[in-house]
Amino acid sequence: MKKIAVFCGASSGFKSIYREKAAELGNYFVQNKIAMVYGGGKIGMMGAIADAMLSKKGEVIGVIPHLLRHEEVEHSEVTEMFISKTMSERKVSISKMVDGYIALAGGFGTLDEIFEALTLGQLGIENKPVGILNTEGFFNPMLQQLDRMVTEGFLKPENKAMLLVSESIPDLIEAMYKYKAPKVTKLVNTVGS
Repeated sequence: MKKIAVFCGASSGFKSIYREKAAELGNYFVQNKIAMVYGGGKIGMMGAIADAMLSKKGEVIGVIPHLLRHEEVEHSEVTEMFISKTMSERKVSISKMVDGYIALAGGFGTLDEIFEALTLGQLGIENKPVGILNTEGFFNPMLQQLDRMVTEGFLKPENKAMLLVSESIPDLIEAMYKYKAPKVTKLVNTVGS
């Protein structure tokens, strides 16, 4: 993998561990010559990972919608910045550039981006690995919801298994390298509906 999209918060959260893990991931990318494509901000989690990479001469590519350039405080030091017209265009641009996706702690935007990547995989539009760095068990409640979706017949186990989860950066990246997209039908069994 040469380029990985990172989805994470424009906020830092209340615990310093989240920013620390973001910086650790950035350092890992630089050491392993992986470029990062992200939302283009210099604040919050986005700023933490971008700054960590840039301080070590890593490649950081931002994609920011025109309407958020001031609100998110565009990072002026990135290797390359692309300006999109809309949020949707931003996601398409990122998708075209990367070999995989990783989500760190974040809010609505982070969940939107990671679930869109998973949906693209579920529909067979993409075959890229989608990972979550589960710092401090941040995503555990969401993972429980995914289990419930399987139990209730709304999500196939094979599709749930597309989401790679680890608290360890090396383990997550290794799982992403080994990822093979499932060969399953796109629809959940509709018996009884």
